[in-house]
Amino acid sequence: MSRRRASSVAQAMWGVSRQLRAESSGLSARRGSSETTSRAAPARAPANTQAGVDFNAIKQRQQATWASGDFAIIGTTLQIVGESLAEAADVRADERVLDVAAGNGNATLAAARRFARVTSTDYVPHLLEKGANRSKAEGLDIQFQVADAEDLPFDDGSFDVVLSTFGAMFTPDHTRPAREMLRVVRRGGRIGLANWTPEGFIGQLFKVIGHYIPAPAGLKSPALWGTEAHIAGLFGAQAADIRCERKNFNFRYRSAAHWLQIFRDYYGPTHKAFAALDPVRQEALAQDITALLDRLNTAGAAALVVPGEYLEVVITKR
Repeated sequence: MSRRRASSVAQAMWGVSRQLRAESSGLSARRGSSETTSRAAPARAPANTQAGVDFNAIKQRQQATWASGDFAIIGTTLQIVGESLAEAADVRADERVLDVAAGNGNATLAAARRFARVTSTDYVPHLLEKGANRSKAEGLDIQFQVADAEDLPFDDGSFDVVLSTFGAMFTPDHTRPAREMLRVVRRGGRIGLANWTPEGFIGQLFKVIGHYIPAPAGLKSPALWGTEAHIAGLFGAQAADIRCERKNFNFRYRSAAHWLQIFRDYYGPTHKAFAALDPVRQEALAQDITALLDRLNTAGAAALVVPGEYLEVVITKR
């Protein structure tokens, strides 16, 4: 494996982001007639560098990562998290709701099922199409739009509620999506987040993969979004209230081997991580992940049930 390829995959793994600038008009797919004020997308994304890290270059690589595999196959299993977040954020009928880094639309559908006016955004058009198909199947009225979480193409105060489930946490520059979500939500509006914790299963999985593909220098771990202190640092200055609750999502599969095969085939970051390694290290990584799954499995030999801790956050903007 070349050094350039390893670096590319490392950036994708540790900055993994479902956000990228809208490269054309901003609309990828549309359902219904939700009315949301939008700003014209810039012709060229502004420079985004910090301490020698080129975040824009990283995001471009990440788009290819999330477009690989088929995240929707895994994403649909997480639907219960979107439903829980919609309840925690008290989403109400006719409220204007923005789903940031929506993937295939778990929080999007949860909000629309509560008769909110929802705009669903992501940087991978294919995932938005998956969400649109789910919306159509349920007869829901949702707008789908390609958008960058670090430069949202909406006016200040355009939304009553902003949601993101395991999405904004994967942006390489943590401060920018926080700033953008605070900007587009109205005063008194709510921001609801679901973020994997460092101590939970996904946080531990990040560490296992990091032994094989180290994080690029200067890039913060996405699992920081699963800590109360980091959330307070990102949002506290403009928050009237921040409520955090640690919850578990149970990964339910036939076995550790079944989980590994699904994530290796369909989950972009894991798919790319294995592809970046030679066969010997692929097998070593598979064994380490299997050991983690076996250690955390609560179902015994009959099946696999692994609790994945995440932080559910509701921020009220002052």
